Amino acid sequence: MTKVIFITGTNTDVGKTYVSAALAGMLTADGERCGYYKPVLSGAVMSEGVLHPGDCEYVIKTAGLNQISRESASYIFEEAVSPHLAAKHAGVVIDKYNILADFEMAKEKYEYLIVEGAGGITCPLSLENDRYLMSDLIKDMGLDCLIIADGGLGTINSVLLTYTWAKNKDINVKGIILNKFKYGNAMYEDNIKAIECLCSVPVLGLLENNGTEIDTRGYNLSDMFGEV
Repeated sequence: MTKVIFITGTNTDVGKTYVSAALAGMLTADGERCGYYKPVLSGAVMSEGVLHPGDCEYVIKTAGLNQISRESASYIFEEAVSPHLAAKHAGVVIDKYNILADFEMAKEKYEYLIVEGAGGITCPLSLENDRYLMSDLIKDMGLDCLIIADGGLGTINSVLLTYTWAKNKDINVKGIILNKFKYGNAMYEDNIKAIECLCSVPVLGLLENNGTEIDTRGYNLSDMFGEV
């Protein structure tokens, strides 16, 4: 069995990639064979006629993973917009079966696999013939998820909305990681208590702004993963 987790977020730019890199780096430092996979990536950089998937490159370099960045994502788009729109403008159809096939191959290679979504949990991959959201992909993959959120103002609402959507879609939420966390700040500290009260799952980790290691609050890294 491979230990796998889907990294989703309360919104774009809450630090999913940053947290993914920190988590992968900690596992690698512990001697675990860890891999990273991003089904769909928007906002890649074109250089010398080649698209460079920045999120994949960042995680692989930061965590010291033995992977090729372009082989770590199924769909790579240059336009920094929602995947459904990037695909439409590129004349590409995002095929969930291609993603699922790539995912099956990826999970055979590692003891731990981190799968990072794009945007938030309702981010659309297709709105043409079939409406297919990120939550549908998580469900089709059969994965548990971690919710990544900013640790500051407004996070209670955004975490609860994301958690509620996941539960309504029968997606198991392992817990929450709060990014850009400020220790000693009364609001940030209270956010932990409020989220755990309202969501009934633990805040499994805290990561300070520009931090490189997740404070697991006494939990094991393996507590953040499900088995598939």
